[in-house]
Amino acid sequence: MYPTILRDLRKPQKLIENRISFAGPNSELSIYDTYSTTSRVGLDADQLLYCGMITGRKIMHTSHDLKEQPFLPHESFVMASGEHVEIDFPDASIDTPTTCLTIEIAKEKVEAISDRMNDLNPLDIGIEAWKYNQAVLHTHHTSATQHLLTRLFSFFTENHPDKDEMVDLGVTELIIRMLRHQEREFLLSYCREVPDATGITAALSHIEKNLSEPLNIEQLSKITCMSRSKLYNEFKKQLGCSPCELLQQLRIKAAAKQLEKGDSVTSVCYDMGFSNPSHFSRRFRYFFGQTPKDYRNNAIGKS
Repeated sequence: MYPTILRDLRKPQKLIENRISFAGPNSELSIYDTYSTTSRVGLDADQLLYCGMITGRKIMHTSHDLKEQPFLPHESFVMASGEHVEIDFPDASIDTPTTCLTIEIAKEKVEAISDRMNDLNPLDIGIEAWKYNQAVLHTHHTSATQHLLTRLFSFFTENHPDKDEMVDLGVTELIIRMLRHQEREFLLSYCREVPDATGITAALSHIEKNLSEPLNIEQLSKITCMSRSKLYNEFKKQLGCSPCELLQQLRIKAAAKQLEKGDSVTSVCYDMGFSNPSHFSRRFRYFFGQTPKDYRNNAIGKS
């Protein structure tokens, strides 16, 4: 991700979790390099801790999931305050260190952004308010989040007169992305249990059941009993995206699951309703940061 910059910034002082940190308002960015294979290295989160892999692979062990969780580049691993994980470094070496970026964010900052989200976009169903309430969040992140991490690295490390303001804006965006991801996953789970709870859950249920079909906005408006403009406004408010954008994201995530099973790229493309393999590949790469073929090969190798 930033190998040349990292080499210029510091020389390793120790082989396991060699750390360099940069302070910002209500936050701190750290880069960890590990140069030797080891296991069960403990990590505690005093504040909300965002982790993003740069190079290499970690195996995460949490108290909430007995399964080993491989942690790879283009993935996010978020720990709530008070959480503890243990980490294995199966591939680290002097020549190919395992490198990870972390951003520690003060609880007060997260609460302030959550309060602002509650004022601007109060939630209608399921949970009382915007707040980060998961112990651990481990997920693939989009290229947009990857670009944000690149910008945040630059903001934290460069000597710019407006550094604090730019860091604060970037951290705010990162918090909003985490809250949106959490809420979107909750709504999708909720709509599977209670599809007729609201117009939005009915729309989500319909979209999930018809992933490979073209999206019919008029039909969706009838299902939700909303006008076209009201439908788009509610999607933006509750999910942070349009119905078409959500359909594309769900298709790509479903495609990834099929690829993890070893299905061919071409068959997955058409199964998910894409009519053009090149278009499918571009959309997939934008979301996961790698081609469907590379994703499939990596998933097979990981398993």
